[in-house]
Parts: sequence; structure tokens; C-alpha cells
Amino acid sequence: MTDIPFIEENDQTEARAQHLEELRRLVGNPYPNRFERSRATNGEDTITAVVAGFKKHEPQVAEGERPSAEEIERANAELNKVGVRVSGRISSPPRVMGKAAFVHLSDGVSRLQIYVKKSDVKGVHNDDDALVEEGWELFNLLDHGDFVGVEGFLFITRTGELSVHVRELQFLSKAMLPMPDKMHGISDPEIRQRQRYADLIAGSLKVEHESGGLTTREVFERRSAIIREMRRFLDEHGYVEVETPMLTPKATGAAARPFKTHHNALGIDLYARIAPELYLKRLVVGGFEKVYEINRNFRNEGIDRTHNPEFTMLEFYCAYMDVNGMMDFCEELLRTVALKATGRVVHVYGGMPIEFRHFDRLTIKQAIARAWGQSAYAGVLDLTADEEWLDEPFNVHTLAGFVRQMRAAEDAAGSGEEEGGFEEASADMQELWSRAEEEAERAIDSLEDLETKTALDLMEVFGELAEPGLIEPTFITDFPKPVSPLSKASPADPSVAERFELFIAGMECANGFSELNDPAEQYQRFLEQAAQRERGDEEAMVLDEDYIRALAYGMPPAAGIGIGVDRLVMLLTNQHSIRDVILFPHMRPERKPEAAKEGAGEDAE
Repeated sequence: MTDIPFIEENDQTEARAQHLEELRRLVGNPYPNRFERSRATNGEDTITAVVAGFKKHEPQVAEGERPSAEEIERANAELNKVGVRVSGRISSPPRVMGKAAFVHLSDGVSRLQIYVKKSDVKGVHNDDDALVEEGWELFNLLDHGDFVGVEGFLFITRTGELSVHVRELQFLSKAMLPMPDKMHGISDPEIRQRQRYADLIAGSLKVEHESGGLTTREVFERRSAIIREMRRFLDEHGYVEVETPMLTPKATGAAARPFKTHHNALGIDLYARIAPELYLKRLVVGGFEKVYEINRNFRNEGIDRTHNPEFTMLEFYCAYMDVNGMMDFCEELLRTVALKATGRVVHVYGGMPIEFRHFDRLTIKQAIARAWGQSAYAGVLDLTADEEWLDEPFNVHTLAGFVRQMRAAEDAAGSGEEEGGFEEASADMQELWSRAEEEAERAIDSLEDLETKTALDLMEVFGELAEPGLIEPTFITDFPKPVSPLSKASPADPSVAERFELFIAGMECANGFSELNDPAEQYQRFLEQAAQRERGDEEAMVLDEDYIRALAYGMPPAAGIGIGVDRLVMLLTNQHSIRDVILFPHMRPERKPEAAKEGAGEDAE
């Protein structure tokens, strides 16, 4: 019986616990501190390296056929009994044939077969490295998933497979739980995300992976390559990587709800940073003309397929560049990263081809007008919502109210709360539009800050109508100034900011702008944000006095950008939940079986 808490006791776990006790008797300490592996021809010591170094000796035969005795003899002569010491996880149940057995070891990437013969194998006593005679007994105490180390020589089997003929067998670690199903892995996404270790094991045990799909390990190896190529690109262009505070006295740098904690020694509240922006721009003030950081941001907001409370951002700034130069640079960076990390610039995401060769550019009003023209609403209402029409605040408020009503009708239809739902609402769009006009007229008469409310309504309309249809990489520009408090206004139109957001496959992937460097105007923008907070906007920015002081020392013209690393990885690995590209995503607490039963009983009552 196992003494490990939280482990379900059943026939399998009890058998493994019994094997562990017998192994203690046989080899002493069943958890030794180290195992020294030999190095393959390329200087590495993993199973993958051994397989890569000696795979060429395997005879090449058609699938389902066996090599001839002459081919095997020739291959084994070339191997010349190459001695190796390798270690890994037992990745298949042993195939025992009388007094000999075959089993595979895995290092998480590759598998290598080992051959154990009762008359040949010795065991290793882990306490003093002495050999024990009961090597075959040791082998028969192994379970699927255990870690072992072996010493022996390479040879080719009669089926043509590279293998190790084991002379010494050392036990390294016991798997107390049975392994995931090697053919199907873990089908429950919640278990895969909550128990990432089991998900990775399942991927390493599969003999063949699904055609065209990436294993979990391959997803995260590609993630690593993407981040490495981002660093390489920026380093080669003269950017300096820095680290800025993760705990800050003010939750500044973006519009978001922060996580809050308290520092006992200083006696102050601190916030997990929502963005590094203001610290990076302080460095531009101090003379770093090109600076970047890849690190975590934290936002105390909802969780869905594109949002996690903790996420990774690449943020960088360049002096003497404006928003247009930053869009050009961003496009070059993403195209290069996609090509270097994956070998291609065209990727399929959710069945849709995404090309990183060319990025479109639209103003926010152009995007709304295009989406409206392609919607069913435009034809039914006989309304052309073009850019000029969107210049009128009344029209924006009416459109936002109409979109909200349509969304409510669709939600009701989806939940079954309202008969007819979307179809009924579609048949009566004109009435909904008239209602939206009346509400807009009343709202405009009572609004304290018409410019800010119009900006917020425009953003809502864009999010509902235009954003989901932005599949190919598209820069959206000319955002309203009130929702861009850190961005310079456009010289051509002071009501809009020199800001862009990049959308790919309907997801916002980047946000950048020409940085506001006038301390007086920045102070006024902060005051406007404070007024929004007083009106109930919990995500409005707070005043950062020290940042104003930094700007007062003088900051050159500059452009900056934040790129969502997790979402870019989603696109380049064809994963449709941010949880599948974060090794350990945040999730609700695991529900215990007892709690589930109690909940079921309460529901029944």
C-alpha cells in the first residue's frame, strides 16, 4: 500500500508500491542521486542523440518487411559493439519472451529499444554501485513509466531496429501512477492543462503523432523558438534587453484591473504590473534609444480562450521613430520570426490560411464601414455607415445601441430565454434601430463628456462588428484620443491618436503608437483618466507623478509597441486556447470528488 497522500489506491498503485518495496531490498536506495551517461557522436548524451548518431546503421526496408540476415550482419559489423550508457522513462510495457525481453526507453522526444537477457544482465546496487546477480529479478520489478539507466552495446535486431543489449541495469525512479493511454493520450482538455506533466508524458509515449498536428512538447519547443527569434531580431537591430519591476507602487502603463498585495517591511501596497510601458519610457528619457523587455504582465480580469490573468508580452521602444515606422518594423519582425521559428510565412489557423507576407492597414472607421457593409444589418436597414457617417457622434451612439440590442437578442436566442431570438429581432431591426436612436438622443443631451463616450461607443462597435472579421494580418489605425491616453494626437486630426492595433484571425496581437512626450499634455491626459475613474471606470489609468517628472527632463520623439507573445504562439502552432500555449495556465480550483457528490445532492434537493 502506498504512503503517498492524494494517490488513489487501486490494484495498479498497490502493485507499484509493492514493487518499490522489493526494489529497496534488492538495490538499496531506489532514488539515486545521479546516473552518468555516455556521449553520442555529436557530443550529447540523450537518447535522441544516440538515435540520431547511429540511426544510419538501421537497414532501409519497406514498411512491413524485414531486412535480410546479410544486411543485419553488415550493420552489426559496422556498429562493432559500440558501448553506450543511456537512461530514460520506460515508454512501453515489456515484451517478455521466456528468459529475455524487449522494452523502449524515452527521453521525452525519441525512443530507443533495449534488450534484456536473463543470463547477461546484472543489476546495480545504488548504495555502493556494486553489481548484484539479480539483474533479471530487478527487471521484472519495473513498471511502465519507471526511469532506468542501462549500460550495454548497440546492435540491430532481426526486425531491423537499433537497440541496446543490456549488460548492467540501474533503477533510477519509480512511477507510482499508471501512465496515460499511449494511443489516445489525454482527451480531457482540463486535465491536459491542469496536469501538464501528464500531458507531456502522454505525448512522449505515442508511437506516432496525429498527421499535421503538434504534440504538446512540440508546441512549447516552438514557443521557445519564437521567443528566441524575437530576441535575436531585436538584438541584431541594436535593441538592449532590460528588466523592469514586476511589483510597482502604482498600477500604471495600461487600462486594466490590477492584482494588489502589501509589502510589510515598507508598509505600502504594491501591484503586480499590468504593463512595463512607463518604466521602459523612463529608460528612453535616460538615454536608451532602443530598449525591449519580454516578461509577464498581470491583469485581474476574466479568463477565456484568449485571456489568462498572467501572460507574456514583448514590449519595445525606439527613439526618433513614429507610428508608421513602428508598423513597418513590427511587420518585418513578425514575418522574420514566423519564417525563422517555423520555416514558413503562411500558416493555417482554424482552417484559415494566414499569410505573414503582407499586412493590411485600415482606419478604425474604415474597418467598421467595411464590416457593416458585409453584414445582414446594412441590407435590412438600407443604411450605409461609411466613414463620413461615423464622424457624427449621434450616429455612433445609435449604432452602438443597436449593436447592443442585437447582441442581447442573439444571447437570448442562444440561451433559449426568449422565443424567436435572433430571427425575431432580425425581422424587426427597424424598430430596434428607432429605439437606439431615441436612446442616443437622450444620452447625448445628458452626457458630461460627449467625446469620451463617443470614443468608447466607437470601440464597442468595432469590437462587435469589425474585429471578428480581421483574419489576415491587419493594422487598425486612427483610434480616438480619449481611449489612447499615452499616445500622441495626429497632426492631421487632433481628435485621433497616432496609434495602431494589429489583428490576426480576429485577435488583437499588438498595440503601438507614437509616444506622448509632452509632460503637460500627459498630465492633462492622466487627469482625464482620473475623471473616468470617478465615473466608475475601474480600468482607467491612475496618475503617475514620477513619470511626469521623468518626461519633464525631456524625452525624444519615440514609438513603442506591445506584442502578445501567447497569442502569436497560438497562431504559429494552430492552438485555439491560450491555455494550450501556456505550460501552467491559471484555472479554477480542482473540484474534489466528495465536493462534486455534495453539489450533486444539493442540486437534486
